[in-house]
Amino acid sequence: MQKQNKIEELKDIPAVDKIQLDPAMQELSKRFNKKVVTYAIKTTLDELRGDLLQNKGTWTELRLIEKINKLVVSLHTKSLKRVINATGIILHTNLGRAPLGKKVLEEIAPIIEGYSNLELDLDSGDRGDRNDHVTELIKYITNSEAALVVNNNAAAVLHILKTFANKKEVIVSRGELIEIGGSFRLPDVMKTSGAQMVEVGSTNRTRISDYEDAVTKNTSIIFKAHKSNYYMRGFTEEVGLEKLAKVAHENELLMVYDVGSGLLRQPTNGQIKNEPDIKSLVKKGADLICFSGDKLLGGPQAGIIVGKKKYITKLAKAPLYRALRVGKLSLSALATVIKFYLQDDQMKNNKIFEILDMNDQKIKERAARLKNMFDEENIDSVVKKNVAKTGGGTVPAQSIPSYAVQLKGVSNNNLHEKIFQGLMQQERPIVAILKQRKIYFDVLTIDPVDFQHIVSSVKVIIS
Repeated sequence: MQKQNKIEELKDIPAVDKIQLDPAMQELSKRFNKKVVTYAIKTTLDELRGDLLQNKGTWTELRLIEKINKLVVSLHTKSLKRVINATGIILHTNLGRAPLGKKVLEEIAPIIEGYSNLELDLDSGDRGDRNDHVTELIKYITNSEAALVVNNNAAAVLHILKTFANKKEVIVSRGELIEIGGSFRLPDVMKTSGAQMVEVGSTNRTRISDYEDAVTKNTSIIFKAHKSNYYMRGFTEEVGLEKLAKVAHENELLMVYDVGSGLLRQPTNGQIKNEPDIKSLVKKGADLICFSGDKLLGGPQAGIIVGKKKYITKLAKAPLYRALRVGKLSLSALATVIKFYLQDDQMKNNKIFEILDMNDQKIKERAARLKNMFDEENIDSVVKKNVAKTGGGTVPAQSIPSYAVQLKGVSNNNLHEKIFQGLMQQERPIVAILKQRKIYFDVLTIDPVDFQHIVSSVKVIIS
């Protein structure tokens, strides 16, 4: 009987041409492209049939029309938007990690709006290598022999393992089998590469003897992963890079370090503590080091590999590299950001360092300014001390002192939920902090030019 009812429901679903005659659809076709409306009708009907077959609720013609309308509008509306980050999380993965800032956009605009010498050697007129636009910069800043750029750090790890450890063993501590955002786990990357992972030690303690005892004739790499997105304390032990590199080289193995966060230098106020910088790691004997471009480096999404020239050369010539290489937008942005590191007075153009270098007084003044703007609109608020984070899977144990403006009197009648959701539905969405039925705006990650938009948006939502 249930199967029969389902068949009847499916039969009741109107045909495409019938829906097209609906007045609402006729109006939609006048406003937007008729072909797009037809596509939205077919797509929504397919989704409806799938829901019915899987017993996922019921439907009405009104709901069907609403879903079609929503799809058509979304196709014509810009989905990727500029968002105001009021969370205090500097490298917010959901919000695109490192913001590039205006200076970077000014620098790369002339390059990306037209043609460029991406793969043209202007001296010889022959085909060039796109990596040449950034490799010398990276080599200088990291003091490494060579460098290669791919599209993200997971790709960098995959490329290294596929090239040097396919069907060979890779020794890694159990305490470093990390999972990065989106449920991507290091063991899965290793499996995809064709490498045979050999786990040593325990979750909280791994000794040098664990690595030494695991070496066999089929071992290719000793792999170390920096715990950049979590930390352990208490009864723990791990082996430092220098000692691991010594074991690797005594056994003619590669020492590979996935450092992840990509810190090139410390902020002037020392906000980033106990985080290894790339130059110091190069000195400690790793053959290959890989890290992200869009974390503490402050650049675009990229995976950067530095190390011994003979290994980088092999990576550059491997077939997989062509599938992982980056385009002109990423390369031009990365080169621009790294050039800021050449001169101290240019580091202010690195948006991440601009934020990290702010002192307590400046952050407090920003918060007071935002509160005053709320006061001018008769919106009750108060400045509160807050704890910000670097985010983006970096420096998990460290908190950054900050200040936030809290809206008062919003806990009643679920007004806090209305404000929080309403802010994200703005044409320029605002992501605030919702905690214990209270709304906060951490000013560390807010550009002051956006204060007025925040105040105006709150006023509209609560009025």
